[in-house]
Amino acid sequence: MEGLAVRSAIHFVGFRDERYWNAVRVWGRPDFIHYVWDRRAQRDIAPQDTVVFANGDADQHLGKYNGPDLVKG
Repeated sequence: MEGLAVRSAIHFVGFRDERYWNAVRVWGRPDFIHYVWDRRAQRDIAPQDTVVFANGDADQHLGKYNGPDLVKG
C-alpha cells in the first residue's frame, strides 16, 4: 500500500543488569527485549529497526535454542 509510513522499532538484546537502564537513557525504552541472540530474535528485526546489544554485536554466535522475548504492551 502506498503512503504507509514504516515505523522502526528498538530491540535490546542480552540485557540482564543495570546496563539496561543506561541503554534506556540513550535509546529510550525498547519495543522488544530479547534475552538471547538467536534465530528468533533475528527474524523479529526489520531492516529499519535499531538493535542494541548488551555484549558483542550481530556477528556473535547465535544461541542454540530460542529464548523467550518480551514485547512492550
